[in-house]
Amino acid sequence: MPVCQRAALPTGLDGRIGTNFLTTLVKFTGLYVDPWVRALQSSEFRSADRLQLVELFKYLEFCLEQVVKDNELGALTEALNGQYTEPGPGGDPIRNPSVLPTGKNIHALDPQSIPTQAALKSARLIVERLLDREKDNNGGKWPETIALVLWGTDNIKTYGESLAQVMMMVGVKPVADSLGRVNKLEVIPLEELGRPRVDVVVNCSGVFRDLFVNQMLLLDRAIKLAAEQDEPDEMNFVRKHAKQQAAEMGMSLRDAATRVFSNSSGSYSSNVNLAVENSSWSDESQLQEMYLKRKSFAFNSDRPGAGGEEGRDIFERALKTVDVTFQNLDSSEISLTDVSHYFDSDPTKLVQGLRTDGKAPSSYIADTTTANAQVRTLGETVRLDARTKLLNPKWYEGMMSSGYEGVREIQKRLTNTMGWSATSGQVDNWVYDEANSTFIEDPEMAARLMEANPNSFRKLVATFLEANGRGYWEADPEKGVE
Repeated sequence: MPVCQRAALPTGLDGRIGTNFLTTLVKFTGLYVDPWVRALQSSEFRSADRLQLVELFKYLEFCLEQVVKDNELGALTEALNGQYTEPGPGGDPIRNPSVLPTGKNIHALDPQSIPTQAALKSARLIVERLLDREKDNNGGKWPETIALVLWGTDNIKTYGESLAQVMMMVGVKPVADSLGRVNKLEVIPLEELGRPRVDVVVNCSGVFRDLFVNQMLLLDRAIKLAAEQDEPDEMNFVRKHAKQQAAEMGMSLRDAATRVFSNSSGSYSSNVNLAVENSSWSDESQLQEMYLKRKSFAFNSDRPGAGGEEGRDIFERALKTVDVTFQNLDSSEISLTDVSHYFDSDPTKLVQGLRTDGKAPSSYIADTTTANAQVRTLGETVRLDARTKLLNPKWYEGMMSSGYEGVREIQKRLTNTMGWSATSGQVDNWVYDEANSTFIEDPEMAARLMEANPNSFRKLVATFLEANGRGYWEADPEKGVE
């Protein structure tokens, strides 16, 4: 913020930005009318409940004050002087405004305290919307297996929301003990659940494995508990598939119900993202082999000290039954093409190759950045991401204003978009067409990109050529990259 603007803001008694004392005094005289009241008087909300609006805008005013109370430098100075720094939670300020103001000594959470009851409530809603949408798109049939990813930092920010989603899918409820540690499980009766128990294939990130190994074992217990319920196969897909796999592999039902996987100890990611970023892969089968080789280490609650054990056979057999792939977006700060981790963990085309019928699974993304969580298809989410960022003039001009690094961000986003083409095939041709028109065909824009960062511009051109060469972009011969 410019100095002239900062000086015009009211300040509190401690010198921080706050509420103007004179305005507060005038409010008590009854002569002052809040700006939001004046605005609503001439709108469709003029008949809204005034008392509820007063409480709402008081809270919004409080949140605004916390946002502008930037105390990071002040807290740093105090810490360097050996003074006390107030602790506070970290995370997304939209999801949890109590992380503000900034400048606190940030802490995360007790790993054994998740999922919380709030996370469980949110997870139940998301799972219902996911299953309903897939049922509507699949002729009224329930999905039998869902493959999903658990991220470490995301579960910290949401207090175990995606962890709770897995439990809701299989119809098991986590229960906390008297100390608040979530270490007990209760089976939700089918009458209460109102649908079949859906089988899952859970792939945990390396960070999740490091932070929440106890919750991984709790998940394994939950899935095996569901598999052991004496229920009809058409109402318990976990049991149905575990029985089939136990017979095929000659193992116990509990071992066949292994569904929680990650990297081996000390290993992170599938490295699919690195291969895509460096153009060091020959075909999609090579990427899929990398995923299977690195992400197939099973975590078994019956052998809690063993850590991740190689379990590729059961991993592949479980993936063969997958009807839906699913991931969560829980922060407004990061979307599908901001980072490469999301497509790095996407098994959509892999599942299609493993299934005996060759059918591509449906792919969904849950957007939980607001209280009204939305479940969209992966294709819808990629299109939304392209429109709001890569192809949005406000976004790319903002990047261009950053010079060298901004051009690199544009190039990286296109590379990540191609990554989704490689793992899911859910990127529409027009995304490449319009990106090419915006960044390559426009001679003025191309010159700006080349001048600001020649290396990233060349990589941008190479990515378009690679997308065309691999069949992800059917370029118009008259408009293709020359």
